[in-house]
Amino acid sequence: MHTASALALARTFLFVPADRPERYVRALGTGAGAVIIDLEDAVAPDKKASARALLEEGFLALPEIDRARLLVRVNAAGTPWHDEDKALAARLALAGLPGLVAPKAEDPRDLAGLAEALGPTGVLVPLIESAAGWASLDAIAAAPQVLRLAFGHLDFQADLGLACDADEVELVSVRLAIVLASRRAGLAAPVDGVTADWRDAARLESDARRARRGGFGGKLCIHPEQVAPAHRALGPSVEELAWAHRVIGAAQAARGSVISLDGRMVDLPVVKLAERLLSLDAQGQL
Repeated sequence: MHTASALALARTFLFVPADRPERYVRALGTGAGAVIIDLEDAVAPDKKASARALLEEGFLALPEIDRARLLVRVNAAGTPWHDEDKALAARLALAGLPGLVAPKAEDPRDLAGLAEALGPTGVLVPLIESAAGWASLDAIAAAPQVLRLAFGHLDFQADLGLACDADEVELVSVRLAIVLASRRAGLAAPVDGVTADWRDAARLESDARRARRGGFGGKLCIHPEQVAPAHRALGPSVEELAWAHRVIGAAQAARGSVISLDGRMVDLPVVKLAERLLSLDAQGQL
């Protein structure tokens, strides 16, 4: 599968610190759809330069097939480290880096600069993490080479002074806005934020299922043990797949006639929903 196409379908994106190259292979071995090597939050300010050097060395040591599953989260535009991160990204793109995660995305001009550094085949995943980013959603989604949007909901809460409970009902409208902007721009389904407590399996599953119900197609992960359960939760359930197979079978048998299944009319929109569930399952094999 083409790299951009695979990243567009990926359900899980696992962070790994840029200054821990020994973890790159382990992260790739989790089955995550993509691994994000992080130069931003995971690296202390006084270690940014050494992290870049370790990233470049570690990236070049990987097989080409593994490089195609890596993204790099650079430091945000306006920080002291952004320009050097961008220069590194340009070098790594020549060696097979497919794209970048852009934190605190707010200005499409900054994204255009990252796209230029990557070259025409590179892709961007902007993180919406502030009120300014939310206000520029459509412009960010339409920026050059943007593949998917992602939601940095913890930074977003901090920016707005929110204090959300576990259900995060305060963020429903924000998440919907990100999904709508993605759809308007013709992007792949967006990627939801992390579950901060990697030991809380129930919370992880609940967060991932909420993401899927809300139109998100992927989730950011911070620990290898989150990858497989998040992947499963973002896909159709056994019951949904059984229903979809029954709908498709009934529709094929009816040969175009409107039918009833379980007391529900099966028309074209219902058939399309069933087809989408089966397609989602086929695309999401870990």
